[in-house]
Amino acid sequence: MTRIWRKLKSNKAKKTLAAENAIQVEGSLYESLDENLNKLQSIYDECSDVIFRHFFISGKEKALLIYIEGMTNIEEIDNNVLSPLMQESEVLINDVKTMMEKKVPVSNIKEMKTFFDCVQEISVGNPVIIINGEKTGFSLGLSKWEKRSVEEASAEPVVRGPREGFVETILVNTSMLRKKIKSPVLKMHSMQIGRYTKTKVVIAFMEGIADKTLIEEVKNRLNRIEIDGVWESGMIEEFIEDNPYSPFPQVLATERPDVVTSNLLEGRVAILVDGTPFSIVVPTTIYSLLQSSEDYYARFLIGTAIRWLRYVFLVISLLLPSLYVAVITYHHEMVPTTLLISMAASHEQIPFPALVEALIMEITFEALREAGVRLPKQVGAAVSIVGALVIGDAAVSAGIVSAPMVMVVAITGIASFTIPRYSAAIAIRMLRFPMILLSGTLGLLGIMLGVITIVIHLCTLRSFGVPYLSPMAPTKLRDMKDVLIRAPWWKLNTRPHLTGEYNKYRQSSGQKPGPTKGDEK
Repeated sequence: MTRIWRKLKSNKAKKTLAAENAIQVEGSLYESLDENLNKLQSIYDECSDVIFRHFFISGKEKALLIYIEGMTNIEEIDNNVLSPLMQESEVLINDVKTMMEKKVPVSNIKEMKTFFDCVQEISVGNPVIIINGEKTGFSLGLSKWEKRSVEEASAEPVVRGPREGFVETILVNTSMLRKKIKSPVLKMHSMQIGRYTKTKVVIAFMEGIADKTLIEEVKNRLNRIEIDGVWESGMIEEFIEDNPYSPFPQVLATERPDVVTSNLLEGRVAILVDGTPFSIVVPTTIYSLLQSSEDYYARFLIGTAIRWLRYVFLVISLLLPSLYVAVITYHHEMVPTTLLISMAASHEQIPFPALVEALIMEITFEALREAGVRLPKQVGAAVSIVGALVIGDAAVSAGIVSAPMVMVVAITGIASFTIPRYSAAIAIRMLRFPMILLSGTLGLLGIMLGVITIVIHLCTLRSFGVPYLSPMAPTKLRDMKDVLIRAPWWKLNTRPHLTGEYNKYRQSSGQKPGPTKGDEK
């Protein structure tokens, strides 16, 4: 009964909200210009930035131009719309559509039949013309608003690779993808999400490479989102992920066009949201979150070495403080005698056990890191680095924490910075605290229980049907060439198998470089 009541209540709320929206913009355009004006003025009541411009076409026919100030190209309206239409002419054109095509030099002109269509176009900055005696309006593609220029992706810097990153304007972002993939096989499906914001969302995929069931699943998950507004891709991420209670991210968020391009060519789907430079790529695996785009621009030996370094420091970031607490508290026999004497001497004047000591330092370090992110750039780095040094030295001098603990926390903090994706790094940072608590209460047994729990959880995770630990679990030997190692490009001739049917080969085999036969002599 409770489930039925909730469903009825949800349906009632949906109908009420739909009715509220319908009351505002329902109905078709009238023949009378005055009636259309009254209706639109009631819709845009107390909207001082909406301009209603009356004029006469060829000095004879009354017309109305509606646009939003600050979102429309005023210069283009004056030169290419008002000027040619208001110019007096003895020639009368009975067909309004033909008149607009002949007299208005604007490339994008759409016919509007309803008030809803007019409001949609006006809201995105396109001016609308309504003519007296006509039930048809015309939208002119003359929107213009301020936008940020293309800059380097600040969240994903690289030493070698493209420097351009996505911006907050979705049309610029889609054009950057078109610039890299110059093929009509790249498809972009557009939709709007948000009851009031009407945020434009674009689903990008490669036809013939991405699985059709995956594309349909992405569309279905986006279509079922009902919310007042969307202004960042992180909001959509929470609506479409498979397991919302997991600390691990199940989508790949990136602001680099080259990362999106490479994932599209592997059969994944990208979701671009207007108003944010971060796009979403699905499905993803934990190994994708630990890879950097620069791994593929350096030589494969260097890329493999850096990748292994990342894996090692991932383990250090998760387990080093808990291992230190467990050894100091329960397992003294694991430490060499000389080192044990030194560590015991450093702990003589400390009033707290190792567990409390580790929690104090970890919380302090996380607070300093967060402060460094939120402060202005000019002082943020100085506060985080100098603050850590000063507070760490003062804490040791005051006898609150030991010097070895400061070193352990510092190494752990550095290790967490090696994880290229912020969402994955913060998940590891969150799991570090329960691991410290387990080690302080159960020792190494607690660490093993924590690790086993994390591995079991990772094995149960899915990202749009793809196992989170794929291709390790389940094992797919063909796809292992780009997980633990980064095989050379001439070996990466097959795409990873994600879901359903897929386009297997992405390049020809037998392209290993070497001298030509004529040069061997």
